[in-house]
Amino acid sequence: MLTRHSSGTVLSVSSRPAVRSRLLPAVLLGAVHGIASAAGAPNPTPAPLQADGDSPAAAAPAGASAPEPQSLPSVQVSGTRSYAEKNLLPQTTESITAKQIAETVNVMDTEDALKYLPDMLVRKRYIGDTQAPMATRTTGINASARSLVYADGVLLTPLINNNNQNGSPQWFMVPPQEIDRIDVMYGPFAAQFPGNSYGAVTQITTRMPKRFEASVAVTGAVQHFSQYGTNTSEPSTQYSATLGDRVGKLSWWFSANHLNSFSQPITFGTVSQSKTPAGAGLPAIGGGFADTNRTGSAIQVIGASNFIHTIQDNATLKLAYDFTPTLTATYTLGYWQNRSKAHAETYLTDANGNPYYGAASGSVNLGGFAYSASTIAGQFASNNVEQEHLMQSVDVGTHTQGPFDWQLVVSNMDYLQDLSRLSTGLYPAALSGGPGRTTDMSGTGWTTVDAKGIWRPQGIDGAHLVSFGAHYDQFRLESPTYSTSDWISGGPGALYSNSLGRTGTSALWVQDAWRFAPSLTATLGGRYEWWRAYDGYNFSTAGNGAGVSIQQPGVSQSGFSPKVSLNWALGDVWSVTGSVGRALRFPTVGELYQSVQTGTTFLQANPFLKPEDVWSGELAIERDTNRSHLRLSAFDEYVYDALISQTSLIPGFATPVSFTQNVGKTRQMGVELAGRADDALIRGLSLSGNVTYVNAKILSNDSFVPTSPGDTSVGKRVPYVPTWRATLEATYRPDAHWAYTLAARYSSRVFATVDNSDVNAATFMGFQDFFVMDARVHYQFDRHWGGALGVDNLNNRKYFLYHPFPQRTFYAELKYDL
Repeated sequence: MLTRHSSGTVLSVSSRPAVRSRLLPAVLLGAVHGIASAAGAPNPTPAPLQADGDSPAAAAPAGASAPEPQSLPSVQVSGTRSYAEKNLLPQTTESITAKQIAETVNVMDTEDALKYLPDMLVRKRYIGDTQAPMATRTTGINASARSLVYADGVLLTPLINNNNQNGSPQWFMVPPQEIDRIDVMYGPFAAQFPGNSYGAVTQITTRMPKRFEASVAVTGAVQHFSQYGTNTSEPSTQYSATLGDRVGKLSWWFSANHLNSFSQPITFGTVSQSKTPAGAGLPAIGGGFADTNRTGSAIQVIGASNFIHTIQDNATLKLAYDFTPTLTATYTLGYWQNRSKAHAETYLTDANGNPYYGAASGSVNLGGFAYSASTIAGQFASNNVEQEHLMQSVDVGTHTQGPFDWQLVVSNMDYLQDLSRLSTGLYPAALSGGPGRTTDMSGTGWTTVDAKGIWRPQGIDGAHLVSFGAHYDQFRLESPTYSTSDWISGGPGALYSNSLGRTGTSALWVQDAWRFAPSLTATLGGRYEWWRAYDGYNFSTAGNGAGVSIQQPGVSQSGFSPKVSLNWALGDVWSVTGSVGRALRFPTVGELYQSVQTGTTFLQANPFLKPEDVWSGELAIERDTNRSHLRLSAFDEYVYDALISQTSLIPGFATPVSFTQNVGKTRQMGVELAGRADDALIRGLSLSGNVTYVNAKILSNDSFVPTSPGDTSVGKRVPYVPTWRATLEATYRPDAHWAYTLAARYSSRVFATVDNSDVNAATFMGFQDFFVMDARVHYQFDRHWGGALGVDNLNNRKYFLYHPFPQRTFYAELKYDL
């Protein structure tokens, strides 16, 4: 079949003869027609095609003389297929190719490439952000373990936590110049993937050369940021190079990337508005900005924090060898390092006009009210990060397209170094050293093994195409935090806290794409998983200085996830697909083995969390032509025992505290319209866009304890899922050299609490609605040189998604391909 994704024209010829027999001759004749026209020959008039796909000659009247044989130029029909098509997966898929990325998207980090795909939001706070989780149409940016990101079969999502911090995908292991295409598959409808796929699966396919090639590129960006008392311009530069070749049976690829970036402030220092009048004799302090926090209470914004300077380097080596024409092995080695430093700035000044950062004791007069100097001091800190991550994988498989093919992928991600240093002393003295804490996540990592096969009992065009496989993974979390006398370079001192733990999953799965009628294909599958968590340990230092250690119990779960999908091809253009699937999303180490503080005591909340039990359905109606694509999807998702952070009681303690627990039942129901058209209105103009509505509600939640009388979570919006989300992109290509793009992104506001008590979104820690516009002009000088100018957030929308997000940012890019 001809497939067309909203990211651009993608042509593939299906192995299913019922469709191919109708479309392939038309494609070939269209190509011949174009070649003849370009050569100045008269336009041929093709004879009508018969319903069974016979050639025009076969349809000639009986007795007619055969036409004279003509010599025509050779015609090659080629294209690319999405990951879902190659692997016979039934999920709704949206894709973007390397060419489209280069022409239409301002890219500094790999996750930038997803910004215009339907229902995708990556919380990227600045260029080089290492904590950039992915949100989908039914999952939020605080739930990293509800979606999966792969690169050539290597898992980039750390299933050690389910948050927007150390659970965020390792996008940086794949620099942009390596990308060949990206496919996003929605919903838990493929037995090949674990239950973490119920948001979406993003598959990044990287390049391998077919001949000698090389490239160098440089990209620069500058952001002007102005908010409260901060007014600054932050630059970023990136240099990249690639080199590759294919010699006989061996092909190899090497890429290197260097990034040097500066961010806007990622956080602001705030104190609650004091109600105590300042007494006589208190030192007078000026500055600060009156505002309200996300619950509507009055605050003073006293400074900006986490101005981050990051230097990152990435290098990748890929080696592939064809042992036979149908057996290939590929080894990939990826290395990434990051060195970042963050500092804070105050908005306060003392009586002499000097910056004021607070003090160890005493009170000050700010605006006629008394504030604790130590509370002010607690808002200012610096931190440094040193990271080195190593990724390795081996991929061996056959591609005979005969009765049987197989593939084995083994991968490992290892945190060789992951050290964070935080100052705890008084500013500004802390800028040059002093007491602090260090957190060492070295040794954290994961290993995955996936073996799969595909059996074609009646051949590649047969009624049954059966795929099956086995999976194993192990995730390990290590994150001890130590006190230190010198936060910049000092060694570890006394243990302050620690979190350790492991999880492992084994799974078997099978799926049959069964074409039981010429226009009907059913995809039936199932996945059985055995999961366990073990070696859990926590240590915490309470407010009174006492250390508390907890040896965590091991837990295990297992379950079966059925999948059913039915596709009905209504001719060559229209199709209808209905899918239903179950997903079991097992808890991560961070969710299970969490320490919760109540007063001065640390406790274990609940190491026996249930897995999220998800039932999801989608009905998609699609219209595909060679120049356009239109899809209308209605989806409905129930999540039982959803793992969400909320306030509740721990037995034996009267004060409610916040921690991750099972919420009885949520429902996410919505509709999505997505489409794209080439040569829309005028030749060379491509339009694409989507709009999504989601009604996400909490249906039951027996464990919630209100912090204010009358509060409830039942009937409230599910945290972090917006009601509306939309994108629109227009690209005009007047010729082969120029591409002009104008794009827009919109999201309605979200709530961050289960009772929706964060009523003020337009503040630090709030989650606002936003509408931003982007622009890009790409020019290809010749086959070697290309360049681009662009701007993100053209309308300079100032908004918060907890953090203040980037304001207007300009880009310039120059690339040379050998």
